[in-house]
Amino acid sequence: MHTIHDKAKLLARVRRIQGQAAALETQLEQEGDCKAVLQQIAAIRGAVSGLMAAVIEGHLSEHVVKEPALEQRQQDLETVLQVIKTYLK
Repeated sequence: MHTIHDKAKLLARVRRIQGQAAALETQLEQEGDCKAVLQQIAAIRGAVSGLMAAVIEGHLSEHVVKEPALEQRQQDLETVLQVIKTYLK
């Protein structure tokens, strides 16, 4: 499973996102500058998008491209397409 192989990198991304979310919470609690709040929200969104892209790339590489069984490849592709559709809403 690709998430196991990339576990350290993915966890590092998640921890950065947690740090960014904590910084946003602090800014809001301290009634921080709107510009800084907006920039922090944009940074969090970018970080989450990067995480999503990394996991999708790994999923496609491991489960769609390398999967020998056509039926399983199709199921894995449908899974990732559904996630992408939900994410983009």
